[in-house]
Amino acid sequence: MTRQIVFLRKIREQSALISIIALCLLLSVPILTVVASVGSGSDGVWQHLSDTLLWTYIGQSLTLMLGVGVLVLILGVVPAWLVTMTRFPGSRILEWALVLPLAMPAYIIAYTYTGMLDVTGPVQAFIRDTFDLRFGDYWFPQIRSLSGAVTMLSLVLYPYVYLLSRMAFLEQSVCVLEVSRTLGAGPWRAFLRVAVPLARPAIIAGLALVLMETLADYGTVQYFGLSTFTTGIFRTWFGMGSSTAAAQLSALLMLFILVLVVTEQWSRNKAKYHHTSTKYSRLPQIRLQGGRLFLALLCCGLPVLLGFLIPFLQLAWWAWDTRDIVDFSAFSQLISNSLKLAGTAAVIALLLGLAISYAKRLQPGVPMRAAVRILSMGYAIPGTVIAVGVLIPFTWFDNTLDGWLQRQFDVSSGLLLSGTLVAVMFAYVVRFLPVSMNTLDAGLGKIKPSMDDVGRSMGLGAWQILRRVHIPMLRGSLLTASLLVFVDVLKELPATLILRPFNFNTLAIRTYELANQERLTEAAASALMIVLAGIIPVIIISLSISASRPGHDSRSANQ
Repeated sequence: MTRQIVFLRKIREQSALISIIALCLLLSVPILTVVASVGSGSDGVWQHLSDTLLWTYIGQSLTLMLGVGVLVLILGVVPAWLVTMTRFPGSRILEWALVLPLAMPAYIIAYTYTGMLDVTGPVQAFIRDTFDLRFGDYWFPQIRSLSGAVTMLSLVLYPYVYLLSRMAFLEQSVCVLEVSRTLGAGPWRAFLRVAVPLARPAIIAGLALVLMETLADYGTVQYFGLSTFTTGIFRTWFGMGSSTAAAQLSALLMLFILVLVVTEQWSRNKAKYHHTSTKYSRLPQIRLQGGRLFLALLCCGLPVLLGFLIPFLQLAWWAWDTRDIVDFSAFSQLISNSLKLAGTAAVIALLLGLAISYAKRLQPGVPMRAAVRILSMGYAIPGTVIAVGVLIPFTWFDNTLDGWLQRQFDVSSGLLLSGTLVAVMFAYVVRFLPVSMNTLDAGLGKIKPSMDDVGRSMGLGAWQILRRVHIPMLRGSLLTASLLVFVDVLKELPATLILRPFNFNTLAIRTYELANQERLTEAAASALMIVLAGIIPVIIISLSISASRPGHDSRSANQ
């Protein structure tokens, strides 16, 4: 009897770990499916791809990553340093405004600038009318090109590098900067020789996120007619009708992702920079004047102007201009579908993220950390790959069940999983659960373990401590996690496009369809809704980072 009680107690203690491992296996199904496809036959489609388009996919994807990587480093690191270490008119606004492009999906900014800069757009029309020229008499950069895609992606993805760089600069030691100044280093030399090397792990982490998002992008590269991995997967699946070759192409793309993840983790492991003091004082901030003030405004204002203000105002103008031809009856259905999907995914990801993060806090052993690390991989996998990995096993399950029911009972079950919202929601959870999990993990990390000890000393169980102690203290993290997932799902395009039920549209899908039909102005209303929904969460994130340094108060710093 005693052995049974001990055994049951061990089972209860290990139930959290068993549940997390089971969840990890379930959510790994799409990735395992893609990996398992490597050895399968594709009826010659893979051979055809390797003979014709594969190197084009690799070459254009690598060129895109290289161009975006260089540009986001310039757009992200320099403004982060300027708004942290200097003061100039408007710097307080630019601190959070520099994050605003994060609310602008890459495919929407691509549609907007194409409408403005294309041959029939207002910019080229103005040039022709003003200087009495015809098309071909003047040079104008081609927006639908590889360089155009690099620019569009960089303008909306640089905030990842900006946010992480700014956090690193805010947390840096004043002592190190003062030592560099006493050794004769000026502000810019201290920036290049001291601050940037110290912030290198954070900068590389942000760069890795940008490159993953670049590889995952579908809307921009497809609209610009580029041959990258994501467009190749789409064409192979729907153009050539080979799910196996599409999965094999996805597996090759995952190799690129794996290299990025390993590089980012290697960067963290190699970082041996520690502060020598736990005391923080206010960072010294230089007041800029004259030419330096102009350059600072240019460096910090240009990304906001090009990445958010101009496309936002253009979208607002188009939305107002087309208000009479937009079908608002269908529009309300699009908003309803988008909000339901985003809201449901946010709630599921929030509950699962909270359960996993709390279980990790209770049992921080190697198996739990390994399971959580595998779950965190989902965000690094592009939506196209996850969609391929979801559709193959779900279709197999539906066909197998339907065949068995027809043989045994002469009854058809139809599609229970594939082609339904269940598949869409499953893909969302695989892709965006890490966003919720990491946010809540960071929030729980700020709660001292002694709070748990106090709760247990009062006779509270683990669930009661979570409900009565942790959840009230995690209100901010819970709100941020749910908003982040909500906005990410609202912007998500490739997984929804592949897995959605027939005749089911969202704001992102409708925007993509109208833009593909060259009805850019009509797409503005739905695009504007997506952007507006993303503004508040990114401002919340930016403000929380500004207040992250102990003793730092951006308001007082300006006085």
